[in-house]
Amino acid sequence: MEAAHSDNPVLDALLAAAFALHENTMDLGLARLERLLTRLGNPHLKLPPVFHIAGTNGKGSTAAFLRAGLEASGRRVHSYTSPHLVRFNERIRLAGKIVDDDTLIGLLSDVLAVNAGGRITFFELTTAVALLAFARTPADACVVEVGLGGRLDATNVVVPVMTGIAQLGLDHQQWLGPGILDIAGEKAGIAKRRVPLVVSKYPRTVAAKVAEVAGVAGAKLIERGPDWDAAVYEGALHYRDLAGKLSLPLPRLVGPHQLDNAALAVAMLRHQHVVPVPDAALRAAMGWADWPARLQRLDAGPLTGVLPPGSEVWLDGAHNPAAARAVAEAFRGHNLAERPFYLVIGLLAAKDAPGVLKPFAGRTTAVYAVPVPGHAHHTPLDLVQVARSHGLPGVATSDVGAALAEIARGADRSRPPVVLIAGSLYLAGAVLAANGQDAG
Repeated sequence: MEAAHSDNPVLDALLAAAFALHENTMDLGLARLERLLTRLGNPHLKLPPVFHIAGTNGKGSTAAFLRAGLEASGRRVHSYTSPHLVRFNERIRLAGKIVDDDTLIGLLSDVLAVNAGGRITFFELTTAVALLAFARTPADACVVEVGLGGRLDATNVVVPVMTGIAQLGLDHQQWLGPGILDIAGEKAGIAKRRVPLVVSKYPRTVAAKVAEVAGVAGAKLIERGPDWDAAVYEGALHYRDLAGKLSLPLPRLVGPHQLDNAALAVAMLRHQHVVPVPDAALRAAMGWADWPARLQRLDAGPLTGVLPPGSEVWLDGAHNPAAARAVAEAFRGHNLAERPFYLVIGLLAAKDAPGVLKPFAGRTTAVYAVPVPGHAHHTPLDLVQVARSHGLPGVATSDVGAALAEIARGADRSRPPVVLIAGSLYLAGAVLAANGQDAG
């Protein structure tokens, strides 16, 4: 867990005070937050209908599709997501708008005063801030993304009308357990009695584990395949469930994996009746949904401007093997003979560098390795060694700007390069800031 900062000195001081309460070792659990929420008057029990989404990859994008569908139906929607890319405020949207500094200062001040110096993790305390904000501000629905895992995640204090689990894979094993079944069981821990749990398609043993946990909780399991499904053909996303079929435009968010995230959000919205969402709103959501640093093509700016005209620079926070495979798949049709494809990568120290780089073998002209500023990370030289072990030429550079400058120096203007910057959401946030782009 890394401290959050703000250009506003008052907000920066409050975020620092919140982080100072965080223990050096993370002890997952709900007791600390539940005690604080009780003292705050139980705001988590006074929320508009909550849509709760977990998953190793795709939960943030699914949350974006959920919010888009609800907002396209005319609803005011709160949302809580993490981490932020550029500003902490991005994590909390009140009735559709990113929380402003003054409102956030008031909320943090109130929660810190009630907490009275008690030991609590930064994420738990800021979750209390979000829940208090949601209880105080009128809205029609809440979309809440799990931070880490599910069963013991701070967001699991909510009482949802709908839950969902996106793609599952290996990540955060130090907290969630060593194997995929351990992780699946933790993610499925958001299941609640008599609340629908909509799930994606998983390998048989993983699906069985999710079903087991859901069954013990008494949740109504809604599985992809028997209960709902989706496929792309004839230029559209075709969705079906027991209520009927629906033809949707292809999502604006890029990549085959986003088709699955969009379909999961549609299934979650269609399998509940507390906040009805018409088909027209679901169609509109495909174009409305936006989620920065998920195969986002960067605008012209200080970073991208060093490359020759016609170059493309893409940004993605892929930081585990499953996410890397999904992103690499999105560039499958790219022809290296026509245009070179470069990967600029920075990875946190705890991440699986060989697993992240392997999907790009044979698809990448060269890898440029960079540090992740302000965070413990794999050194660029280490990443170069891993890249070379996969047959990928590697170059260690000091930062993303230097990597793009090196690529520009060797670029053929008749074949402008395609560049993907990936490996860490912290790196992605720094890239957006350096290129003068807002992540909100």
